[in-house]
Amino acid sequence: MTNTYTFKSPIGPLRISEENNKLTHLYVIQNECDLTLSHPHEFHSDFLYEAYTQVNEYFAGKRQNFNLPTSFHGTAFQQQVWRELQKIPYGETRSYQDIAIGIGNPKAVRAVGQANNKNSILIVVPCHRVIHKNGDITGFGCGMDVKKYLLDLEKNKMNLF
Repeated sequence: MTNTYTFKSPIGPLRISEENNKLTHLYVIQNECDLTLSHPHEFHSDFLYEAYTQVNEYFAGKRQNFNLPTSFHGTAFQQQVWRELQKIPYGETRSYQDIAIGIGNPKAVRAVGQANNKNSILIVVPCHRVIHKNGDITGFGCGMDVKKYLLDLEKNKMNLF
């Protein structure tokens, strides 16, 4: 059974989901209808509380790394990309091309972008740290303002650690 918890954050309402004590989703609720609808498995488990705590520590600038087991639902290629994203250090960025090279498939730049777009575990799987190879901040399902906010948060908090 999948359990979820919804809470407010600096980037908008977030919903976290877990299944068998593994994080399966962390996403911004962008549709007001989704926010007002009661989720059938809204449940406050110890695991969800820990995920909530770690995400809030991240926003407060007190956490650079997450200690949450994850469970990805996607193709083998997508999962490979998502694992590579988790290697990007806090406060740093990589290009889509860097990720393609990192997974041993340097010609898969567009496919990396598509896999990035399908990432269902924001922040913990830091797809916001992927930018264009020329340094431009490009593409983000939650909007460019959210991506810029997350990158700025990490850049500004780097000196505190």
